[in-house]
Amino acid sequence: MKGRAHRLAIAAFLVPPLLYGCGSKESEKAAPSEEIFPVQVMTVQPGNMVQTISAVGTVRYRRETPLGFTTPGKVAVVRFEEGDFVRQGALLAALDTTSVGADLSAAEAERSRAQAEFDRIKQLYAEGWITKARYEAAEASAKAASARVAQAGFARGTAQLYAPSSGVVLTRNVQPGQIVAAGTPALILGEGDDGFVFRAPVIDRNAARLRVGMAAEISLPALGSAPVTATISEIDGRANQATGAFTVQFSLPASAQLKSGQIGTASIKLPAADDGSLQIPASAILGVRANEALVYIVDPKSQRVETRNVAIERITDGAVVITGGLKQGDLLVTSGAEKLRTGAKVRMTKAPG
Repeated sequence: MKGRAHRLAIAAFLVPPLLYGCGSKESEKAAPSEEIFPVQVMTVQPGNMVQTISAVGTVRYRRETPLGFTTPGKVAVVRFEEGDFVRQGALLAALDTTSVGADLSAAEAERSRAQAEFDRIKQLYAEGWITKARYEAAEASAKAASARVAQAGFARGTAQLYAPSSGVVLTRNVQPGQIVAAGTPALILGEGDDGFVFRAPVIDRNAARLRVGMAAEISLPALGSAPVTATISEIDGRANQATGAFTVQFSLPASAQLKSGQIGTASIKLPAADDGSLQIPASAILGVRANEALVYIVDPKSQRVETRNVAIERITDGAVVITGGLKQGDLLVTSGAEKLRTGAKVRMTKAPG
C-alpha cells in the first residue's frame, strides 16, 4: 500500500507541468504572427518631386529654305528630285531666259540712248544754250535707264536657282514647261550644314517653365530604343493661334541616321513648381473622389501606415499634382498600397528614381 501511494503521489506531481507544457504549445499555434506588407516609399521633398513634360514632335533641318524665282516665267529645267543630295553652288533649276534676256537687251539699248542724250544736253548746258531744268531732266532719264538695266540684269541672274549650301531637296514644286509666278517656292532645300533640330508643340503652362539650354531626352523609334540627348535651343515668342501651343526647338547631335520628318517624343524633367504644389506618382493615390484622393503615409518609428487626404490640382502623364495634404519629409507609399489598411505594418524599400 505504501508503495502504491508513493507512486500516485509522484504521478500527481508530474501531471500539471505536462499539461501546462501542452497548453503553452497549443496557444503558440493558435496566435498567428502579424503580417508585414512589402511597400515602396519615397520621401516627400520639393527638390526631388520632378515633373516630366512629354511632347510629340518631328525632326527637321535647322534651315529648310524655300527657293523661288524673282520673276515670272517658264521653267526650262529642274535638275534634282526630292530626296536628292546636292552640293553648295549646284544649279537646281532655271527659267527659259528668252523673255528676261530680251528685257535686258532692251534696257541696255535704252541706257545707251539716254546716256548719249545726257552727254549732249550736258555740253549744251555748259555753253548756256539750255535751261537747268532741261539738264536735270536728261540726267534723271539716264539714271533711270541705268536702273532698268540693273533690274533686268538681276532678273536674268535669278532665273537660275543655285543651292545656298549642301543639303537635301525636301520638296520639288515645279516641272519643266510649267509657268510660275514670281516668288513661288520652286524647291525647298534642307541645309545640311546647319544640322538637325527637333520641334515639338508645348502647352503654354509648361512652356513658361522652359528655358533655352535645358537638357531633354528625345526618343526616336527610327534610331532605336536609346534616347538622344538634346538641349532646348529656341522657344517661340508667340503661341500658335490655332492650338495655343508654343513650338519648342531642340538641338540634336549630328547623326547619319537623322532624316527630316522622323517622329519622336521629347521628355524634359522640371523641378516642382514654386507655388507649393507637389507631384507624386499616380500609383500612390487611391479612392479618387472629385478633386481629392487618399494616400498612405508610413510612420518611420512604428513602421505602420496611416491614410492621408490630398487635394488634387491636375493629373498629368503618369503623375498627379497635389496642392495639399503632404508635407516635406513624409514617407509616401508609391507601390504596394492595394493590400494595405490603416495601421498595417510594412517593410519599406526605396522607390526607384
